[in-house]
Amino acid sequence: MVRTWLAVLAVLISLGLSHAADPKSSLTSDKRWEQARKDYAQGKAGEAKSEFEELLQDYPNEADLHLFLGMAKLRLRDPQGAVLSAKRAIALNPQHVDARTFLAWVELEVRGDVDAAIREYKKIIELHPELPDAHSNLAVAQKRKGDLEQALASLTKALELKPDFAAALTTRGGILAEQGKWPQARADFEAALKLDPNDDGALYGLSQGLRENRDYAGAQRVLGELISRSPNFVYWLEWGRIGLIRYWWVLLSVAIALALRGRFKKARTEANG
Repeated sequence: MVRTWLAVLAVLISLGLSHAADPKSSLTSDKRWEQARKDYAQGKAGEAKSEFEELLQDYPNEADLHLFLGMAKLRLRDPQGAVLSAKRAIALNPQHVDARTFLAWVELEVRGDVDAAIREYKKIIELHPELPDAHSNLAVAQKRKGDLEQALASLTKALELKPDFAAALTTRGGILAEQGKWPQARADFEAALKLDPNDDGALYGLSQGLRENRDYAGAQRVLGELISRSPNFVYWLEWGRIGLIRYWWVLLSVAIALALRGRFKKARTEANG
């Protein structure tokens, strides 16, 4: 749950900083709007929520206001209120991509309603088929539902639109790995790392690909790089497990030697009476 809410904060801060009201709206000239968004971006969710609600009394039909209110509610851990605000924004502006993206994200990551998320992402694609992120987001939801082939098709479409889409390469690599298609998965992980060397997901996927190819030294080297970035217990555990596989013959030889030594001592003792 903690990781989920940390992800929520990252997504909401990004959206809050990148989006503003329609420049044609009188809301843009209201200094309270700028202040409310500033408070929201600085993590003052309670103050921002109150400011957005106050603004809605003067601008009840502004879809952006409802969206930002929804984001503030989610940061205050009110997912139901966030969904209602997002739906209100969409009712006012059915083509509001940010509101639909936010709603889909909440449905998937917070409420766990995969089908609702898929419906929203498909609607976004219907409105804007040229957006690679929409196809990638849909793939994540499809993967969560278990529709791996559809997820792969969505990711391939996203990469056709944006060939340097590192996150889509990493996600596709993960799905290919689940299907046991390690050569293709490894190619995607390596391509993603060329675009973004700091992609931990791609680096971990590459370590698994190397392990499957019995390149245990390479797998440990990659995991060592991951551990240097983040001392994650999972990485340590995998590093140790591969080490055991890598040096099993040494351990086996030692075990055999100890066993033979014991038997030799026993035989000599019996011979000497």
